[in-house]
Amino acid sequence: MNYEVFEFGSVTFQSGETLPNAFLAFKTYGTLNQDKSNVVVYPTAFGDTHENNEWLIGKGMALDPEKYFIIVPNLLGNGLSSSPSNTPPPLDRVNFPQVTIYDNVELQYRLVTEKFGIKKIALVVGWSMGGIQSFQWGASYPDMVERIAPFDGAAKTWPHTYVVLDGMKAALTAAVNFDSSKLNQLTSENMRAVGRVYAGWGLSQAFYREGLYRELKYDSLEDFVVGVWENSFMKMDPHNVLAMLWTGQFADISANPTYNENFDEALKSITALACIMPGSTDLFCTADDNEYEARLIPNAAFKPIESIWGHFAGRGINSDDNKFIDDNLKHLLASGTNG
Repeated sequence: MNYEVFEFGSVTFQSGETLPNAFLAFKTYGTLNQDKSNVVVYPTAFGDTHENNEWLIGKGMALDPEKYFIIVPNLLGNGLSSSPSNTPPPLDRVNFPQVTIYDNVELQYRLVTEKFGIKKIALVVGWSMGGIQSFQWGASYPDMVERIAPFDGAAKTWPHTYVVLDGMKAALTAAVNFDSSKLNQLTSENMRAVGRVYAGWGLSQAFYREGLYRELKYDSLEDFVVGVWENSFMKMDPHNVLAMLWTGQFADISANPTYNENFDEALKSITALACIMPGSTDLFCTADDNEYEARLIPNAAFKPIESIWGHFAGRGINSDDNKFIDDNLKHLLASGTNG
């Protein structure tokens, strides 16, 4: 096992549901310095584990383990942290509690404070649903978080993004004719259709038009859709996916007692230096949504990733996109903080 587990005991989520023996799986990179000032929190995205974040961590990079202590907490529902697939009955599979982004960040806060005694975080960074978590950190703990850098992720799930995620959910639940009483019958084989649906959203029209899948060693469009989209989704547990889809659909940094769904107020309350990096051709976490959010965050820089890789401009695949993200993180980390 190449990660650690932090156990919380019984946890009650925003939904009011209680999960006994809740836990977060996490991995750390680097060493915590004496005054605990070199902390980076880098949450995982939908369906990802800590290993999927490692492309952005390395010697000479912004997230250099020789300089920073990098904590990568795994999203609840991803199969490593508490999830439908690893929770014993009666809360397994479809009976797993509904979990919010806020719930995730609350447990991450407990991890960094209770296990490591950390009081300041130099940076919270993340891609996609990891990006939403970085916004949430900034809104929930403005006095603790010095910088945030969400890329290809919004501060809430805007209506169009909700519809995209709902389409993925429908592709899965169609396998049991949308009968909620039969959802426990779903298998990973039923994830094939979800991969096909997401294939049209994860990358841009220009990516497909220019046949960039050939750069990934796929000779044809069909081979690419099967080899990347079908196969990656069929490796996921369908009940974990339903849980993460719910988390994604109802993500909103203001949906908590602090802000009472006043989204603009939540954005204005983020005092961290912010570098917000949407993909210029992202089809469902759009640059327009991020631009609105950046205008309301007092210390935000809006830095679109000019790329035809769509949502996957932040996935660590294309070297030009990777360099853009890393360069902006270096600049952000070199910048002084506000207070």
